[in-house]
Amino acid sequence: MGAAVIIVLLIAFAQAIATNENIDFATIGEYLFNPRILSGVQLTLLITVIAMSCAAILAVIVAAMRMSGNPVMVAVAAVYVWAFRGTPLLVQIVIWGYFGLIFDKLTLGIPFTDIVFVQADTNTLITAMVAGIIALTLNEAAYSSEIVRSGMLSVDEGQREAAASLGMSPAYCFMRVLLPQAMRVIIPPMGNQLISMIKNTSLLSLIAVLELYTQATQISAQNLRQVELLIVVSIWYLAIVSVLSIPQHYLERYFGRGSTKNQPQTLMQRAREVTGSIQVQREHKRKRKAQNHV
Repeated sequence: MGAAVIIVLLIAFAQAIATNENIDFATIGEYLFNPRILSGVQLTLLITVIAMSCAAILAVIVAAMRMSGNPVMVAVAAVYVWAFRGTPLLVQIVIWGYFGLIFDKLTLGIPFTDIVFVQADTNTLITAMVAGIIALTLNEAAYSSEIVRSGMLSVDEGQREAAASLGMSPAYCFMRVLLPQAMRVIIPPMGNQLISMIKNTSLLSLIAVLELYTQATQISAQNLRQVELLIVVSIWYLAIVSVLSIPQHYLERYFGRGSTKNQPQTLMQRAREVTGSIQVQREHKRKRKAQNHV
């Protein structure tokens, strides 16, 4: 009964959208593959790949610092995570976007001396896109480092002791023993972080990075079709997330291959399970009909 009510409500909602005169579906089709929208999609993917890759590397470093025995490294990593998780990403993006107002010149030299090797204008060095990538990377690394650390803590302590007894250094043990086993726990939440990263690129419109949402906003400002362009953006975000969910699924299977518990099914296994369930239901119905006939 509940399923029937849900289906009816979904059909009613779909009909209300399809027959809504305030939505111009021709405009949606016109701009879905517009060159400006496609360039925005490409830039969104580029920013996501760069920021997520850098954030993953930085997250492993920060997690290793948090788990080290050095109190200075532990304190620095803890403060980093506290600062970037405790302030809104929106604020961080704006700060990096206007970093030139804080430091008009960036200098590389020997601290506390007048010796300077390189000096450059901040706005020239940190463009809007670079600022956006830095903001997304640093923010994501703070969250991902805790995911990596929780994955490390899920590995049995005996693994670390066994590696130490074989003469492995802490860094080698971390990279070759702990991290591969922790990936089984790390991959699912990291997949969610990747999805969040894709959507968070839309916040870069604040500093005029021409990603997908910014391009759609500029187009809608010209043709006054805000709703239609928002639908176009939503379709592209859904498409990107759906495509990237496939490699995440197989990564989970790859790193979970040593354990059959909670092993995610492949698409073919799911299809066979659904098909088998339908066949079983048909067989039960056939048997009941035969019994009633007798």
